[in-house]
Amino acid sequence: MPYESYKTVEDSRTEWMKCIQHEDINGNGRLFGGRLMEWMDEVAGIAATRHCGGYVTTAAIDNLQFKKGAFINEIIVIRAKLTYVGRTSMEVRVDVYVEERDTGIRRVINRAYFTEVNVDDNGKPLPLKYGLTLETEAEKAEWEGAKKRLEVRRQRRVEGF
Repeated sequence: MPYESYKTVEDSRTEWMKCIQHEDINGNGRLFGGRLMEWMDEVAGIAATRHCGGYVTTAAIDNLQFKKGAFINEIIVIRAKLTYVGRTSMEVRVDVYVEERDTGIRRVINRAYFTEVNVDDNGKPLPLKYGLTLETEAEKAEWEGAKKRLEVRRQRRVEGF
């Protein structure tokens, strides 16, 4: 694909933190899943924007996994990084952690892959200017996983999902 230049995964890595408040809690006393999804979508969009230098919109979310709950006054850490770049879209991996106050140790509570599309002011997809340079074996493995997820999404569309 003809990109103007390339960026690394680290160039657009994004990290966001929040202390869970009462308005973030559901009826069971846990962090409301919809609120967490909103935060994840925002952080994914920021990482994608940092990569493309333009506007983005979320097109798909894959493998959203709620692994553990989170509770009032816990510190949430949301980290996003690019895993794949296509012609107009990017895949962003978003990991969510609860950070222990006394040790700083983070435990994973959620993970998902967001497909973000570079768009113009009218929402029309635009070709990406920047490709993605893969520097580690882990980044290469994420790229290969992204290609598989892309193919699964394409197949599901063909099947009417």
